[in-house]
Amino acid sequence: MAKIITKFKGDNKDFKGRKKEIGFLKTDEIKQISQFSQTEILEHFDLKNFGLDYDEAKEMGKKYGDNSQQKTKFHWFKHFLKVLLNPFNIVLAAIATYNLVSYFTLGGDSFEVIGVIIIAIMIIISTTIAYIQDIRSFLVTKKLTDLVSNTITVIRLEHDEKVAEVSVNNNTSLIREAKELEIHELVQGDLIYLSSGDMVPADVRVLWSNDLFINQSSLTGESMPIEKHASYNPHKPSLLELENICYTGTSVISGSAIAIVVGVGQDTYYATISKTLQVKPPENSFNRGIKRTTWLLLSFMFVMVPIVFVINGVTKNDWLTALLFAISVAVGLTPEMLPMIVTSNLARGASRMSKAKVVVKKLEAIQNLGAIDVLCTDKTGTLTNDKIELVDYQLLDKKKDDRLLTYLYLNSYFQTGLKNPMDKAIIHYIDEHHLSNFKNNYQKIDEIPFDFNRRKLTVVVRGKDEHHTLICKGAIEEIVKNCTKIEYNGQVEDLTEEHLRMINATTERMNSQGLRVVGLAYSHGHDADTYYSSADEKDLIFYGFASFLDKPKPSAAKMIQLLRKNGVQLKILTGDNEQVTRAICDRVHLKIKGVVTGDYIEKLSEFELRDVVEQNNVFVKLNPLQKAKIITALKQNKHIVGFMGDGINDAPVLRQSDVAISVDNATDIAKEASDIILLEKSLLVLEKGIVQGRQIFGNILKYIKITIASNFGNVLSILVASAWLPFQPMMPIQILFQNLLYDMSQLAVAFDKVDADFLSKPQTWTTKDILPFVFINGPVSSIFDILTFVVMGYYFGVLSNPQHITAEQVTLFQTGWFVEGLVTQTLIVQLYRTRKIPFFQSMSSWQLLVAGAAVIAVGIALPYTSLGPQLSLAPLPAMYFAWFALLVGGYCFMSQGVKVLYIKIFKRWL
Repeated sequence: MAKIITKFKGDNKDFKGRKKEIGFLKTDEIKQISQFSQTEILEHFDLKNFGLDYDEAKEMGKKYGDNSQQKTKFHWFKHFLKVLLNPFNIVLAAIATYNLVSYFTLGGDSFEVIGVIIIAIMIIISTTIAYIQDIRSFLVTKKLTDLVSNTITVIRLEHDEKVAEVSVNNNTSLIREAKELEIHELVQGDLIYLSSGDMVPADVRVLWSNDLFINQSSLTGESMPIEKHASYNPHKPSLLELENICYTGTSVISGSAIAIVVGVGQDTYYATISKTLQVKPPENSFNRGIKRTTWLLLSFMFVMVPIVFVINGVTKNDWLTALLFAISVAVGLTPEMLPMIVTSNLARGASRMSKAKVVVKKLEAIQNLGAIDVLCTDKTGTLTNDKIELVDYQLLDKKKDDRLLTYLYLNSYFQTGLKNPMDKAIIHYIDEHHLSNFKNNYQKIDEIPFDFNRRKLTVVVRGKDEHHTLICKGAIEEIVKNCTKIEYNGQVEDLTEEHLRMINATTERMNSQGLRVVGLAYSHGHDADTYYSSADEKDLIFYGFASFLDKPKPSAAKMIQLLRKNGVQLKILTGDNEQVTRAICDRVHLKIKGVVTGDYIEKLSEFELRDVVEQNNVFVKLNPLQKAKIITALKQNKHIVGFMGDGINDAPVLRQSDVAISVDNATDIAKEASDIILLEKSLLVLEKGIVQGRQIFGNILKYIKITIASNFGNVLSILVASAWLPFQPMMPIQILFQNLLYDMSQLAVAFDKVDADFLSKPQTWTTKDILPFVFINGPVSSIFDILTFVVMGYYFGVLSNPQHITAEQVTLFQTGWFVEGLVTQTLIVQLYRTRKIPFFQSMSSWQLLVAGAAVIAVGIALPYTSLGPQLSLAPLPAMYFAWFALLVGGYCFMSQGVKVLYIKIFKRWL
């Protein structure tokens, strides 16, 4: 069992302001009701007898509420404003507004209009994507609500018809009084009648049942139907294991029951799951990173722009020009192409993943996938095929026998009751191996249907010899009770205590391997007539065993190995039992560090749970809310958590995770609640997606860090120039155009390669890494900018003779810095894109090389074109380029040296 210690990766701050804990508020009450006698149930609800009349139903409705499902509403305009008015969009809108004002009122340049158009497109794209995601989230919740059926059979009784107890003696008369009502009319204390095919409309306590068989896959994800009856089983105290409680949203597979309603409307377990989908999903790693980066940029602007404005205003004594220049600096500081760069990177990643048959519903999920360091997965349907398969059939002497397989098939094929997953597995095995022709040699005579008292099913067939064969299949312990002989070592002999010991040992061994086991016995029946009853299930010959398993997907073991290689922990969160889960883990080579049950988790404090989820990697017998608790605890421990699920029960867990993944055979609701859907059965594409996510993140990080560092260096240079030079070192339009050219070249970053060491481990957003990167690497460009100022100042005469500066000298100076700034800013991308030596140890993609070369060529050629004068650029003399080459070369060598030193100090680069 899991150990409790007190060391945590998180801290107490994680608990401040937290929302109410995930959980079902009526857990204790439901568990109590399951243990009550019928008399105690009446006392609990303050009733004298079972069977409400219509007046009492109204009173109960007023007291406890009715069964109305909360209607989900979507405020279209409110949600639109919410996604539109995010901080980065506001900054971009402010820049666009400035450009428009400048163009129309201050005689600005036409390039400002182009900038407005580009910014508008970026705002529209980012807003539309976020808005569509909100709409999809609403539709998932609505679809979940719509699953519940509209009518139910309710037993409402007049005063003289009421009963003090529901039993086998009066159930028929009670059922005759039942009427169809809308489910919203149902109230706590109502009696309802459930039969095959019904959807359970509320949380109910069974009072009487007849072979009631419930499918709880909507809550547990497990496909095997569960027997429900009126009695309490103390060995199964877990909420979803209670054998006399049925929950909203589950369905009746077979049998019938009379039950009393114990929870309606928003007080049901199902409604608790639905509520987790209606609340705003937790902020994921990607959105947190973008938000922090945005605020970091805003902080830069709030500090740097006023300083530039004041220095320019004081030194130049022209406050309007100083304001325009300061705003231009704000534009220069802002990586306004960030949304476009991010979107183009993510879109390219989604396109590449679509070729591998992976649907990416939320673009940011690709980066989140690269960031995860813990992947939690439901076992059934994700690691396994969610399909019970016949894995072995053998006699007690461990030999396979064709006649045993024949009898198994005849029993499953000819029975007319509910075909459970094991019957289907036997039939599928025979069909798959093309062995079904022999069934034509047999004719069905009679059957004794399965029931939960006998726990076995018998079919009687007649072969070509015209003799009857009675074939009985069922639970091992029930089969052997009716056996007196056994077929062993090729002979039929008396069943001895030694045989029974061997049968039990074989069954226990198979169960310990996670296999579901049934036994088969036969007799020669009687040929007198064609009527058989359970009394004929005697003096049987025990024949052998059939074992079944929901097999792992072929790619599961390889996927786990690749996850481990890429630094991702795998944790299993399943509703299944420990034995079956251990068997699957063993088959996929997952080393078990510790196994924890859902009941154990319920007893833990939040601090204890945070440690338990760290120390263990297999969690069994979980309900959906317990799975969500585990995800939350892992996130509090600073993990980026992915969850892979396939059922309706997984929807709230998918919602809670940083990245939600569903598989090819998932339910529609699980797919709609997911960020990523794997359309192929192979899970290996998941590892490719993780690496793809890290590559995309690496390229986004390149743009952010390099651009902010470069822009920061430029602003430092402008601050120095503003205090030192008697004129502006660059015109506002030049700053804007230089920024536009650089940003356009950076669209090619989406195609760049990423260093292997960066791809080998999870990568997450952190602004702490951005600050040292910017403050150390940014000033390097400022040093060479100042050297450029000195060289150009004396070469063009603006420093050697400051009293007689001409407009032509200023233009040449500004042109020189425009070209030098654009070239160094573009070249530095090649140096900083890798921790290795660029061009020699690491070559960028050809797209980035071409884009960079094109921008450098345009920047150098621009002063010599007809566009140059419109940007206040003048042709530069040839001697300038000698100094230019020297300065650029020195800048590259110094930047590489600072990079090496930075890596030694901080042990990382990007």
